[in-house]
Amino acid sequence: MSQSKKLAALAGAALFALAGAQPASAQALRVVATFSIIGDLARQVGGDRIALTTLVGPDSDAHTYEPRPADLKAIGTADVILANGLDMEGFLPGLIQAGGAKVPITALTDGVELRLNQGGSESPAHAHKAHDHEEHHHEEHHHAGQDAAHEAGPGHAADSHDRAHAHHAHGKFDPHAWQTVPNARIYVGNIAKAFCAADRQGCPVYEAHARAYDEKLRALQTQIAENFAKIPADRRTIITPHDAFGYFAREYGFKFEAPQGMSTDSQASAAGLATLVKQVKDEKAAALFLENISNPRLVEQISSETGLKVGGKLYSDALSSADGPASTYIDMMRHNAATITDAILAR
Repeated sequence: MSQSKKLAALAGAALFALAGAQPASAQALRVVATFSIIGDLARQVGGDRIALTTLVGPDSDAHTYEPRPADLKAIGTADVILANGLDMEGFLPGLIQAGGAKVPITALTDGVELRLNQGGSESPAHAHKAHDHEEHHHEEHHHAGQDAAHEAGPGHAADSHDRAHAHHAHGKFDPHAWQTVPNARIYVGNIAKAFCAADRQGCPVYEAHARAYDEKLRALQTQIAENFAKIPADRRTIITPHDAFGYFAREYGFKFEAPQGMSTDSQASAAGLATLVKQVKDEKAAALFLENISNPRLVEQISSETGLKVGGKLYSDALSSADGPASTYIDMMRHNAATITDAILAR
């Protein structure tokens, strides 16, 4: 069954539920977040004033997600819909239409300096900012802004992906912008603005929460920088299953390689995998990692063919469950930074 037919069937099943939908409380702002990382940021800003629904939960993959009837109900009654944008949530446009959303999507990547998704890399000295404009009703906001030249920061390694593996069509730009703390701070600012626009009475609360959380993010950025200062410049090539760490690489001075493209739904070609194995041997990659949302088969094959041991698991597009090591955004970033540092320095 096609995605559109599935959504149409779900829409019919959800009509009865929609008819009786009520907010969780008189004051609760009904918020839909597309996946777990955005859900955590929303909770940090909204606190008890929001009734939060997160569509794609912990350890689940937004690239391959298929909506459920409950998602239609949540979308149809939402006061605020928070999404990453940049075609990250391929399921969202159809869900918005089928669910009868009454509010525009807030794209949290607005204001972020974006990486081009052209062969998986960006022009070395250029970045791009997402538009600061309102979305049209029922339309996902994923357009990019005008190009602007920006010098790359000192020590930031350019991550090249000139291999022959397939890249899933994510659009013009890499959507994985949350993988740096400065970008997460932009996301939080956009969330606070969206909540204030929908609930003016609660705006002072949202703004206070956002300021307090921003201080925690500033401290986190300092901690990560101190962690990575221990790693020599010639030991900063890392292998992961899919191409989710481009922003991380640019911000923290690493080079990431991946057999898959920017989506876990893309397939690694045999030629591309062989090229990557050769590259790992030639460049003496420092570490190889699993991801919580990816099949371990490719990483295990690379490990077998190169002798490079798996250094642990990174969290890329989803948080862990509540009892895991990465159940919040801050925990995820701390875990990834510590796992990378420990694996490299242990060799």
